[in-house]
Amino acid sequence: MFEDKILTCRDCGREFVFSVSEQEFFAEKGFTNLPGRCPECRSARKQNSRGGGGYGQREMFPAVCAACGRETQVPFQPRGDRPVYCRDCFSQNRGY
Repeated sequence: MFEDKILTCRDCGREFVFSVSEQEFFAEKGFTNLPGRCPECRSARKQNSRGGGGYGQREMFPAVCAACGRETQVPFQPRGDRPVYCRDCFSQNRGY
């Protein structure tokens, strides 16, 4: 049913093989679009979007905990209209 296809990478312009096994995987996952990037460019793009490895680095913002007054860092920009908690106070308030 499937056979290897030669595709051109939209980033580097090199040709790469979209193998039968990759096509079967795409079909199994329900993906309908062909890959636009070669494996090397896909890997580089993933690394860049994740901050270089793992789950990536989130931008952190300074805040003061509304419960204990301790200075902390949170992964969102506090707006001032809602309380912000440090990790410990947040966990206590949530019952974790």
